[in-house]
Amino acid sequence: MKGYWIARVTVTDPDPYKLYAEQAPEAFKKYNARILARGGRAQQMEGEGRPRNVVIEFDSFDDAIACYNSAEYQAARAHRVGHGIAEIVIVEGV
Repeated sequence: MKGYWIARVTVTDPDPYKLYAEQAPEAFKKYNARILARGGRAQQMEGEGRPRNVVIEFDSFDDAIACYNSAEYQAARAHRVGHGIAEIVIVEGV
């Protein structure tokens, strides 16, 4: 089964957040991730919305977890923490 990251983000400090955006693709490439949605138009239908919504597909749930826990992603994540509000969930496809 494929694995998916679903991220909902509000960027609060764009300059440091740019470093995250520049470095995170290294981890995604390592784990053969495909970005299905990133930013763009969104319509919040229920609950609290965030201005940035991202969906990333991985070959497996385990790859999605491994990418998040990888040294490459954690190094990029360090630039995001404190400069935005993020909710990330990893789900298994059907």
